[in-house]
Amino acid sequence: MAERGVSVRLACETYGISETCYRYLPLRSDENSEIAGWLIRLTANQRNRGFGLCFLFLRNVKGYRWNHKRVYRIYRELELNLRIKPKKHIVREKPEPLAEPLAINECWSMDFMHDQLEDGRSYRLFTVLDDFSREGLAIEVDLSLPSERVIRALDQIIEWRGQPRALRFDNGPEYINGALSARARKRDIRLEYIQPGKPQQNAYIECYNRTVRYDWLARWLFESIEQVHGPGRHYPQTEMAMVA
Repeated sequence: MAERGVSVRLACETYGISETCYRYLPLRSDENSEIAGWLIRLTANQRNRGFGLCFLFLRNVKGYRWNHKRVYRIYRELELNLRIKPKKHIVREKPEPLAEPLAINECWSMDFMHDQLEDGRSYRLFTVLDDFSREGLAIEVDLSLPSERVIRALDQIIEWRGQPRALRFDNGPEYINGALSARARKRDIRLEYIQPGKPQQNAYIECYNRTVRYDWLARWLFESIEQVHGPGRHYPQTEMAMVA
């Protein structure tokens, strides 16, 4: 049109496009900015929140009636979509199914976690979970957690919770020493060791540790062990003891 001086109609016919398409001017809605703001706020502190949780929060909690395709388009444009790791197919010659308890205190799972303080010092977390109720029974935190601390933590839980029939854990040095075995025999508690390199056999506590990592450790930077402890480390009434 600028070079030949032809009309819009003739130019559109020449290139085979409609006049409506040529004259269309996209109007940026203010709602898109509002949706983007909500999505950024929802995922700022909760990195593990996917689109589904964000959309349900906006629809059911806040009462917005935005179309899910529109919200998802903005969600993708902001590059907030989580990268889902492909599943690893592990081949075992003799796969052992995960034991499912049928009652409370039938089996407890135990495991260790690691993290760092603000000054770079490493500290450990000892977690205990009831496999039946998925209830976090204790989170013991310190720079070092030898087997004596493990036994003491278990005795404190048994004092208010009752005694389990079995304990499931990996082959860590804190578990395979004679002190824990002797204490278990004295209380008539069965010890169940998972196969080396098979954390799937301890899936309950692994899932619990993932929740602790995402919703607690990954969200806060602690300056000292006292800040990590918080009030009531061993009691299920605390927020982190019920994180599962």
